[in-house]
Amino acid sequence: MSGVENSRAAAAYVSPAAIVSLVIAAVPLLFILFTSVDGRGLSPEAFENLLSSTLFRRSLYTTIEISVSASLISLVLGYAVALHLARQSPRRRALYMVLVLLPFWTSILVKSYAFTVILGREGVINSLLSWVSGSHIALPMILNRFGVMVGMTNYLTPFIVFPVLASLLAIDPALYRAADIMSARPMRIFFTITLPLSLPGVMAGVSSVIVMSLGFFIIPALLGGRQDVMLANLVDFYTRETLDWNMAAAIGVLLLAMVVLLSAPALWIRRNRLVGST
Repeated sequence: MSGVENSRAAAAYVSPAAIVSLVIAAVPLLFILFTSVDGRGLSPEAFENLLSSTLFRRSLYTTIEISVSASLISLVLGYAVALHLARQSPRRRALYMVLVLLPFWTSILVKSYAFTVILGREGVINSLLSWVSGSHIALPMILNRFGVMVGMTNYLTPFIVFPVLASLLAIDPALYRAADIMSARPMRIFFTITLPLSLPGVMAGVSSVIVMSLGFFIIPALLGGRQDVMLANLVDFYTRETLDWNMAAAIGVLLLAMVVLLSAPALWIRRNRLVGST
């Protein structure tokens, strides 16, 4: 089969998926962009109002702060889990991966409500601490930043585990045997072999969770307080409270721009690595 025939065959296979993607993704995005500039008015008023709004600037800062913090905590926890999984036998690793996937398969709404039961002032943890100490304890663990961090970390950690685990399993075991023969200490092996060679998985996982964190809505709404309003919650405020669709669409456009800006370096690095490997 010639190159032209291969291209035609590939286009025939890809075209249906491309058309569906265009309908369900591109059309709504264009409508949001159209709404953000006041339709045919093509007015940047909504963007000007947003940039001069104290509420928007505070929500933007909170969104970035929470996204980066949750991603770093998820990276530490996810890397430790992936490292443990990589050292298990294939059979035991498959069993443990099911345990990692269980919370991944559970609805984020169900998990958020479960955390209100576990972390509430009269919840499981406070009741257990009160029983152990013999006095009433009511630690504030929800409706604040702590609750948001717990909920987001629980959701995001599996997205770190799998790309990091793939990178760890791809490391040649001969490198570890050579390091062991040279009497290298475990910490030296980790910082000279394991960590550098697992960086592609780390970058893929971190870029994914940061992009997802920017659009979080349910967890900050259920587990956060007034100081933890993120941009997605602000969109909800403009669409349901003030019915200002132009402002809500403008926030959506800015969120999309942030995602593109964050994804571009990761894609560039991945492309350079692929070019370098070939």
